[in-house]
Amino acid sequence: MMNILKSKRANLFIILSGIFLTNALIAEIIGVKIFSLESTLGFNPAQIPLFNNTALDFNLTAGVIIWPIVFITTDIINEYYGKQGVKKISFLTAGFISYVFIVIWIVTLLSPAGFWLEVNSIDSNGNSFDVNYAFNTLFRQGAGIIIGSLVAFLLGQLLDVYVFHKLRKITGNKKLWVRATGSTLVSQLVDSFVVLFIAFYLLAPNGSAWSVSQVLSVGLINYIYKFIIALAITPLLYVAHFIIDGYLGKEKAGKMMTEAAEKSGTLL
Repeated sequence: MMNILKSKRANLFIILSGIFLTNALIAEIIGVKIFSLESTLGFNPAQIPLFNNTALDFNLTAGVIIWPIVFITTDIINEYYGKQGVKKISFLTAGFISYVFIVIWIVTLLSPAGFWLEVNSIDSNGNSFDVNYAFNTLFRQGAGIIIGSLVAFLLGQLLDVYVFHKLRKITGNKKLWVRATGSTLVSQLVDSFVVLFIAFYLLAPNGSAWSVSQVLSVGLINYIYKFIIALAITPLLYVAHFIIDGYLGKEKAGKMMTEAAEKSGTLL
């Protein structure tokens, strides 16, 4: 019986880590596309006046579509495996993201085959285009964006762990929504601004750096979206909790949460 329980614990971590890693990687890759939230929903641009009279709309990276799954998975791993579990998968994911970008960069350096250029040189409207240039432009991101994204990701995850367990000291094993949502809101506040500040202010190519007011304005728009999403997905945390408790068994699930709190130094 004990071997079965241990196996379930290990299997659960593998499943959660797989979900976390997969969605984080996809979010980084598809993040090169910027979409208009208002247009997608059929509304006019918001044109919100912010710092220095900058009017901004809800133009977001495509990665935010699946990033809420990363929020939920982080909190679930935090709940059952503690800060060591989150740190382990966070650093592992950062390493894999770096690996993916290195591989993509190498691939963009490969000389395209002539027939591939010919076959893919006409779009559906009969217009010619350079498919290799399109491929490289789509997949190759600037070093500043990659570095900013990785630094923001790790800072956000580490801050999420810290806040989650600080709140757990107050809530114990009750009020999951308080520690889960609270830690997400705090960590994403930092994440939303750090990635922009590094990518578009500190490490931006000469002549293309954003102003501080532009960084603050875009960061605020991104955070407003993440704030709303974090609140909206709260019920899904309880659904995930219910499924996991059913899989592990109530007693084993409770023991794992207690052990996670003890190892994280947050047991009351």
